[in-house]
Amino acid sequence: MEEPTAYAHHHQPGLPVRSGIPEHGRIPKYYAVKARISGLLDELDELGEGRPLPTERDLAEQYEVSRETVRQALRELLLEGRLRRSGRGTVAAGPKLEQPLSLASYTEGVRRQGRTPGRHLIGLERFACPAAVAPGIGAEPGEPVWHLERVLLADEERVGLESTYLRVARAPRLDVDFQPDSSFYGYLHDSLGISFGDADEKLETVLATPREALLIGTPPALPMLLIHRFSRDRDGRPLERVRSLYRGDRFSFTTHLRPE
Repeated sequence: MEEPTAYAHHHQPGLPVRSGIPEHGRIPKYYAVKARISGLLDELDELGEGRPLPTERDLAEQYEVSRETVRQALRELLLEGRLRRSGRGTVAAGPKLEQPLSLASYTEGVRRQGRTPGRHLIGLERFACPAAVAPGIGAEPGEPVWHLERVLLADEERVGLESTYLRVARAPRLDVDFQPDSSFYGYLHDSLGISFGDADEKLETVLATPREALLIGTPPALPMLLIHRFSRDRDGRPLERVRSLYRGDRFSFTTHLRPE
């Protein structure tokens, strides 16, 4: 494949970013193929999510490269969430879910995009609070705490894993009254009259542990977005500690910034 063709396809004059093309202008062969497939995916997205991609053999013949070059391009597009596996083939993955960095719940964020949120309960345990967890939830070491762990779903697709710590004193009947597939924030507000005031969050990229990858149903090498949240109620008292793990290929996060 001629490099100028790939460059012209993937670079739009006037844009401040050169779309990954090195300054010397020499493009790795797999990256040129990736650019061509990205253009094809843009066309498939217009036709709808789940549209099948041509086979590796067909793509290799069309772009006059080896199948290994095509595989390398496809691997990157799978990691980026542009593609997903379906049976023996590869299909367009559609747009990522956009989750706001706010005190809105996961349920609200997914519903705003026309998707159906859901959760699958992994476990709800009650145990003595470890010293490392106590400050973040306003507990004394050794007092009873809840640990709620659930797989996050969007249209029945597993997209994340959520782990929540909360003092038993704040929700004494959590194991009796709470429906595990519903919104935890909705339960706190509607059943217990607890409203969120503010929270501190930290976002980082990680690789899932073997256990996490198994629960979410992803390869261990898939990048994940990890959010640690420490929430407080309207009176400023520590309320919960949450560790949320999201698939990097299915999620992006948004926020609105204001001047100080």
